[in-house]
Amino acid sequence: MLQILELTKKNLIATEASGKLTAKDIEKIHPLIHAILDRGMKVRWYFEMKDFDGWDVKGFWEDLKMDAAHANDYEKIAMVGEKKWQDWITQFMKPFTNAEIRYFDLSDKQIAKDWIKA
Repeated sequence: MLQILELTKKNLIATEASGKLTAKDIEKIHPLIHAILDRGMKVRWYFEMKDFDGWDVKGFWEDLKMDAAHANDYEKIAMVGEKKWQDWITQFMKPFTNAEIRYFDLSDKQIAKDWIKA
């Protein structure tokens, strides 16, 4: 499940992922990204993973397509998690985007929020 947490800045998307993400979850983000791009801004994404198990097959495919289509539209991505594989995913993403991407432990989520807003 993907829950929208807050939109405190005009170019910030904040989400919390739990369980397995589906294609429907990923589709929630498209209008938010396009609203930011329509304002001529780059996207900042705070992506918190709590009890997150990854993606189902369709969700993974939709996420890959979205990331590929918007690779140059992200400015910053804060990945906040609690498991080593989540840090690995963050490192894996770096070559595929011009965005500044950082991984934060869940215990440092306030630091991540401050970083993504700065």
